Amino acid sequence: MCGIVGYTGANQAAPILLNGLRHLEYRGYDSAGLAVRNGDAPAEVVKAMGKLRNLAEKIDNGSAIQGCCGIGHTRWATHGAPSEVNAHPHISSSVPGAAGDAEAGVVGVHNGIIENYAELKDKLTREGYKFYSQTDTEVAIKLVDYYYNKYKLGPVDAINRMMVRVRGSYALALMFKDYPGEIYAARKDSPMIIGITGDESFIASDVPAILQYTRQVYYIGNQQCARVLPGEAHFFDLNGYEIVLPLTEITWDAEAAEKGGYEHFMLKEIHEQPRAVKDTLGSLIHAGRIDLSAAGIDDELLKTVSSVTIVACGSAWHVGMAAQYVIEDLARIPVRVELASEFRYRRLLLDKDALVVVISQSGETADSLAALRTAKEQGIRTLAVVNVVGSTIAREADNVLYTLAGPEIAVATTKAYSTQLVAMYCLAVQAGFARGHVDADAYANYIEELTALPDKISRALEDKERIQWFAAKYANAHDMFFIGRGIDYAICLEGSLKMKEISYVHSEAYAAGELKHGTISLVENGTLVIGVLTQQGLMEKTLSNMAECKARGAYLMGLTSYGHYAVEDAVNFTIYIPKADEHFIGSLAVIPLQLLGYYVSVARGLDVDKPRNLAKSVTVE
Repeated sequence: MCGIVGYTGANQAAPILLNGLRHLEYRGYDSAGLAVRNGDAPAEVVKAMGKLRNLAEKIDNGSAIQGCCGIGHTRWATHGAPSEVNAHPHISSSVPGAAGDAEAGVVGVHNGIIENYAELKDKLTREGYKFYSQTDTEVAIKLVDYYYNKYKLGPVDAINRMMVRVRGSYALALMFKDYPGEIYAARKDSPMIIGITGDESFIASDVPAILQYTRQVYYIGNQQCARVLPGEAHFFDLNGYEIVLPLTEITWDAEAAEKGGYEHFMLKEIHEQPRAVKDTLGSLIHAGRIDLSAAGIDDELLKTVSSVTIVACGSAWHVGMAAQYVIEDLARIPVRVELASEFRYRRLLLDKDALVVVISQSGETADSLAALRTAKEQGIRTLAVVNVVGSTIAREADNVLYTLAGPEIAVATTKAYSTQLVAMYCLAVQAGFARGHVDADAYANYIEELTALPDKISRALEDKERIQWFAAKYANAHDMFFIGRGIDYAICLEGSLKMKEISYVHSEAYAAGELKHGTISLVENGTLVIGVLTQQGLMEKTLSNMAECKARGAYLMGLTSYGHYAVEDAVNFTIYIPKADEHFIGSLAVIPLQLLGYYVSVARGLDVDKPRNLAKSVTVE
C-alpha cells in the first residue's frame, strides 16, 4: 500500500523521485523519504513525517540532495507507528543519520508485510545486528545485508536468499554500497514495474509515477528480481538464472494522471465516467453484439457455467452485489458474492463448471489475489475484471476482461467502479443470450440501453449544483442511513462507503426491509435517511419504510428517475436521474451519491483525495 519510486540515469535523481512520489501519494501519506547516491559516495537518506510536501521543503524540492541514482518512498504505516525513524528508506547499519548512512552496505524501501519479521529479527539480533525502528522493512534490509556479507554473495543471490527466507508480501527497491548507479528490485504479491527510456531507468509501484517519462515498462513477476542500470534492466528468477520479460507499452494518456483544472482528482474522475464507460463498452460491443472474445469468453463456455461466484473487496464487492441481481435475472445462473478476505479462508464447495469472477481495479489487491489462487488450486475457471494491463491478477487468471477507466488517483474509486459495473452488465446480457433466456429483440434492446449509458451519466452530472447545496446543508450530520431494495440496496452500499470514507460521517447501508429488525432504533430527530428508489416494483415498499423513519424524526432524501414524481411528495428532498432499464440504472443512481460524498467532504474541509488511514491499492492482508 506504500508508494515506491526509483531512478538511475544522467539527471539529478531527487526531483524525479519527488515528482514520482507526488503521483503515488494516494498509496500512503504518513511519511516519506529518499535515498540518493552521488557517484561512489554513500547514499544520503532524508525522511520527513506527514505529507510529501514536508519532505520536499526539507530538501528544497530536491536541489539540496545531489546524485543521479536513488530510491524514494511514501508510507502507509503497518508495522511501527508513523514517525521519522520508522519512515523509509531503511539502512543495514545500526544507527540512522549521516554516520549510519555512510556505514550502510544496503539501503532500501519496501511495500508489503513481512509476516515472520519477529522471528527473523531475533535471528539477526543474535548475529549482532541492532535495530533502530519498529518496522518489518528494516528486518528485510538487514537480512539481505546478512546474506550479502556472510556468504560473500552478489546482490541478486543475496536478495534471492532473502526471498526464500521471508514469509509475506513485498516489493523492494535496494541500493548496494558496492554497486553505484545500480538499483535492485524484487517482488512477491506486491506490484512493481520498471520503465526504460534512452539512458534512464525508472522503478515504481504504480504506472502514474513514471508515466510522464516513459511508456515502455516491464512487469516483474512473482518472486523475481531485477538489476536496474541506466537505460537497461536484467531479470532473474529465484534460482538466480537470467530470464527475459516482455516489454509492455502503457496506453494511458499522461494527462489522465493530472488534475486538469479540477480542485480534486476525485471530482475529475467523477466527471470522466461518461468517457470511461463509453470506452469500456466500446471495447466489448461491436456491430450491435457483445463480444467477449478478447477476454477468452465465448457462448459455448457461458452455456456450461453452473454457477458464478464473484470475489472482491470494497467497492469492487459492491459491483458484485449489483451484478448478482442482473446475472441471475438475465442468465438464470446462481450467483454468490464473497468478500475476498473471507473467501480465501472458506472451504470451497464449487463444482468443476463453476466460474469465479475476481474484480479488482489495480489487479494487485492482496486478498483478491489470494482468492484467485485458491480457486485455481481447486481447478475452478477464473475470470479477472481489472483495469491494469499486466497486473498480477490479470496475468494469473484464466481469462481477463479489462476495463478502460484509465489511471484512477483518488483513493475513493468512482470511474473504476462504473467501468467494472458495465463490464459485468455485458457479461450478464451475453450469458443470458447464449443460454436462451434473452431473445434477439430483448438482446438488441439491452445493447441499446447499455450504449445510451454514457450520455445519461453526463446528464446525471448536470445536477451537481443542487447536490452541492444539499451537501453543505448536511455537512455536520452525525449519522446517515442509505436504504433500498434489490439493485437499489447494492447501490446504497457504494453510496454509504463513499460518504464514510471521505467525509468521516458515520453512514450505513441497509436493505430497507431490515430496518424494523433493529436499525430503526438508531433513527432520531435530524437523522438523514437516503432512499434509492429506481426499481418500480419495489418503490412503494421502500417509501413505506422511509415513512416509518420520518415518523421518528428523520429527514428524507429520495433518489429516483424522472417520472416518479410521487417520491417528491413523500420525502423532503429529491434528486432525479434519467430513466434507464432497471437492470442498468444503478450506473446512473451512483453518480449523485458519489457527488454527495464528495461535496460533504469538501464542506467539512477535508482532504478528499487522501482520506485518513486509507490507501488506494490494498496490497497487504
